[in-house]
Amino acid sequence: MNAHSAPGGEADLRRDDAPFRPAKTTNPMAEAASPILEARGLTRRFAGLVAVHDVSFSLTSREILGFIGPNGAGKTTLINLLSGTLEPSEGEIWFEGRRIDRMAAFRRARLGIGRTFQIMQPFPGLSVLDNVAVGALFGHGKGQARLERARESARECLHFVGLGKHIDHRAEDLGGPDRKRLELAKALAMQPRVLLCDEVMAGLNLVEIDEVIDIIRKVRDTGISIIVIEHVIKAIRTLSDRIMVLHHGEKIADGAPDSVLTDSRVVEAYLGKKRA
Repeated sequence: MNAHSAPGGEADLRRDDAPFRPAKTTNPMAEAASPILEARGLTRRFAGLVAVHDVSFSLTSREILGFIGPNGAGKTTLINLLSGTLEPSEGEIWFEGRRIDRMAAFRRARLGIGRTFQIMQPFPGLSVLDNVAVGALFGHGKGQARLERARESARECLHFVGLGKHIDHRAEDLGGPDRKRLELAKALAMQPRVLLCDEVMAGLNLVEIDEVIDIIRKVRDTGISIIVIEHVIKAIRTLSDRIMVLHHGEKIADGAPDSVLTDSRVVEAYLGKKRA
């Protein structure tokens, strides 16, 4: 990571003595041979409503998988199932060869599944640094056992996402674009093996979108596998190695970006009948 610089924070990143480092895999050959995360027949019902129906997919090492679909298609519900915020009504979730679909969210986080939230909620009253240090204390494995070590890890993550100059500011004073970066830093501080990003580019302008795309690519370059929910088609096409499309809670397409985005079913369901 030493050669990388995050957008908007290049000078800060160059001053880091120990840049952000992700959790390490113990068996790279096994990692390359099998999916790191796999969903098998996931279904989630809310009373009479089926929000996700029989969805299966896999995520491989260092892959960026984009989720797209109309509002209400079940994308965030699927992220909630993967992270443990919700339990599936049916189906299985496997992470690094271990079944986790009945495991509590905090245990999944400590195994190495990190996420951002669509609605950004920084811890009020804490500095930007300490917001991220919470993730470092809580995250992968046993986390950082001491506060100073957690704060050092938090500094690394903040420089990485371009928030180095805001370290001592109160988190609630950040504007919308910087709160998006803070969400990423909090998740990265937990040293995830898989990162679930829920609309981290929503509400950003074109320059800010390009900056976040650059950051996410650099996250992948550290060895982290990523799932991204996004409505900005330019971003999802540019960023994703593969795209999966949900419609009415069901998977209707899964494949290379150009192939999926020109599929007539996807165009009609997501981009509109006129485009079809």
